[in-house]
Amino acid sequence: MGYHLEPVVDRLAEHLKSSSKLFMDETPVPVLDPGRGRTKTGYLWVLARDDRGWSGNDPPGIIYHYAPGRSGKHAEHLTQGFDGILQVDGYGGYNRLTKAERQGGAPLVLAYCWTHARRQLKEIFDRDGSTIAAEGLAQIAALYRIEAEIRGRPSAERLTVRETRSRPIVEAFGQWLGVQRARVSRKSRIGEKPTYIANHWDGLLVFLTDGRVEIDSNAIENAIRPVALTRKNALFAGHDEGGRSWGHIASLIATAKMNGIDPFAYLKATLEALANGHPQSRIDDLMPWAFKPASS
Repeated sequence: MGYHLEPVVDRLAEHLKSSSKLFMDETPVPVLDPGRGRTKTGYLWVLARDDRGWSGNDPPGIIYHYAPGRSGKHAEHLTQGFDGILQVDGYGGYNRLTKAERQGGAPLVLAYCWTHARRQLKEIFDRDGSTIAAEGLAQIAALYRIEAEIRGRPSAERLTVRETRSRPIVEAFGQWLGVQRARVSRKSRIGEKPTYIANHWDGLLVFLTDGRVEIDSNAIENAIRPVALTRKNALFAGHDEGGRSWGHIASLIATAKMNGIDPFAYLKATLEALANGHPQSRIDDLMPWAFKPASS
């Protein structure tokens, strides 16, 4: 089934990459390693568009692309043809996408995730009850309260609010971060976490300059959670080709759900259309957001 859906998924990817702001993440999947009697670790690289946070007009969608490894070259391959802002976690494999020699387009701007920054301080607080970590967490919490107020508002309005209310908090947090890093050894348990945040600082500031950018990458993390559940229940893919089919099917199911479409009804209708020779020139009619259920 996944093989027959490939043209639809390829066209879905083209739609997503025509945007100027996307999310990206990756998640491991077990794949049977033929001839060795055990599984190996493959990865589903995930590219998503979700503009609902700023009332964008493009429908949400998500692509799961299987690759046998976690090297940044797979991210570079998947983002070919996309130019703009990519919202990611702090994984270093994405750094190659910002280089002038990036294959498939101009250097991308990476917007980093404040949830991951917060996680660094939360680990310290949970382990040691650190008052230093508590101070940082309180400042980040103030940013999130503002974000809760402006979620769903137009991007220009979000940007104005962030400029007047969020930027002073971020600047104060940056000063606080510098003071704390000077006080403790960077090799200590407490010192490692602020250093991580400082190393990603430029990307953490991107949300202050563009109202379309979210403060974090939670949207894509929530989207890939069902894959993690499937991974636990389905044991493994039978081979690399099975991993690719897994990605194709997961892409269309997840995109249908994001658009409020029943995945089973959509997949049934789409496979029937393909079996009946649906013309390539009308492939956009098979996008999940274009699906119109038959009236009961």
